[in-house]
Amino acid sequence: MSGFDSNPFADPVDVNPFQDPSVTEVTAAAADRVEEFNPFSENTTLSIQTAATIPAPTPPSQPAVLPTSQEPSPQGAVAAAQAELHRQQEELERKAAELDRKEQELQRRGTSAGRENNWPPLPKIFPIKPCFYQDFAEEIPLDYQRVCKLMYYLWMLHCVTLFLNLLACLAYFTTDPMYGVDFGLAILWFILFTPASFLCWYRPVYKAFKSDSSFSFFFFFFVFFFQVAVYIIQSVGIPKWGNSGWIASISMIGSNLAVAVVMMVVAGFFTVCAVLSVILLKMVHSKYRRTGASFQKAQHEFSQGVLSNGTFQNTAASVVTSAAQGACEGSPFCGPPSFLTLSPPAQAVALSADLHI
Repeated sequence: MSGFDSNPFADPVDVNPFQDPSVTEVTAAAADRVEEFNPFSENTTLSIQTAATIPAPTPPSQPAVLPTSQEPSPQGAVAAAQAELHRQQEELERKAAELDRKEQELQRRGTSAGRENNWPPLPKIFPIKPCFYQDFAEEIPLDYQRVCKLMYYLWMLHCVTLFLNLLACLAYFTTDPMYGVDFGLAILWFILFTPASFLCWYRPVYKAFKSDSSFSFFFFFFVFFFQVAVYIIQSVGIPKWGNSGWIASISMIGSNLAVAVVMMVVAGFFTVCAVLSVILLKMVHSKYRRTGASFQKAQHEFSQGVLSNGTFQNTAASVVTSAAQGACEGSPFCGPPSFLTLSPPAQAVALSADLHI
């Protein structure tokens, strides 16, 4: 009943939860530690240093894509570029020096129209002047100079062989007067074939290499093929043909050994000429294939060169005019041809067009 006796309206007992002994003990201990803490003491600094946190090790990172090749360093690229520029500069300087040298040489010798001929190299006091101009270093490209010089040496060997053939046929004639035909033909071959070979196959190949002329190449091949055949016939030495070849020299062994030996030497020269001519023919043909020449180009060069020649135009016009007048003479229905009123060059062009049709 004691519970019911209490006054509910009376002031309750003031209860402080923080006055609990356990709470007050913990609070007092914490306050003492805070008061004792001195951040400037040596022990506190040492404890802070020892209590420093150690960062956790990070795993090594790897690139997402492995490099396939190592790129050159910038210094190496710069050095390579400088070396390339230096090489190009040296090449340009060399070409400029070569151009200057050629320009000075041209100025010294004059233009091509006023250039003095230098072949054959005759003395100044000689009444006959040189007829051709020849300079391998100036007129022939560097790739063709060797072959062109070899052709020139072959021509000189050809002339020497013909002269030796003349002497051998002379000795052949002294042993027996019946061989006077060979001596006479040997003189004719020397006088005829020496300049003819120069004009018919050496100069064409020189002009072909000089101006890359397809027509000159084809003309050289046509003539030089027959020259090779002539060399073979001369080396064989058919009697009464004016050649001191193997057959004629062997037939003289029983009659006169000294003359036979001389004739055998000449036969050897003819054989060497034949072999060298075949080799050089193949060399010229290989060079010709690199020049881009063709038969169509040769036809075009021939037509342009012939039709533009004034002498040919005048001759063709006069021939056609005479033929037309002779055909129409005495015919009342045949008037003068219309092309007779044209100039000679126009007549030649009209004639060539008619022939082409």
